[in-house]
Amino acid sequence: MSDRDGIFAGDDPFAIARAWLAEAEKTEANDPNAIALATVDANGLPNVRMVLLKEIEPAAFVFYTNYGSAKAQEIEKDAEGKAAFVMHWKSLRRQIRVRGTVTREEGPQADSYYASRSLKSRVGAWASRQSQPLSSRGALMAEVAKVTATHGPNPSRPPFWGGFRIDPVEIEFWADGPFRLHDRYRWVRGEGKNGWQVIRLNP
Repeated sequence: MSDRDGIFAGDDPFAIARAWLAEAEKTEANDPNAIALATVDANGLPNVRMVLLKEIEPAAFVFYTNYGSAKAQEIEKDAEGKAAFVMHWKSLRRQIRVRGTVTREEGPQADSYYASRSLKSRVGAWASRQSQPLSSRGALMAEVAKVTATHGPNPSRPPFWGGFRIDPVEIEFWADGPFRLHDRYRWVRGEGKNGWQVIRLNP
């Protein structure tokens, strides 16, 4: 791997991902931490949507959502705890692809992240029955008013809302190259999660 240098250098894929995200935070106009999260439903039909990645841990990626949402149900039931995502930065002409297994994060870390959100976002987490049919915008706002009156100015984290931690089995780093001769490196988790195998791919 003598040619894996520059932005691809290093022995820790999570450190590389954090470095790329930090660089994107300086150049992307909106939501540099946005990821396109892919799941499958009970019929095996793919689903994809944008969510915000909130943390790159030493060995995992974390985002938060309503556990009753379509994505959560598909992750936990239909896909049996598996998901994939891609982060793409137009300003950097780079992307990161991840596939792996998913578990809940619903302890102190989720409480801490929830508490860091704005009050309106915390109330919104209580008010929204995510992915369920909604009769009107007015009905949603009425629920927001009800939740505000019920839970007060410092609502606790809803029991149906929390994090998901994606533990990758594959991570691919992609960077644009001249004449569409892009640079791609796939990191594959070794057996027993012992180290990574790094493979350079054709564009």
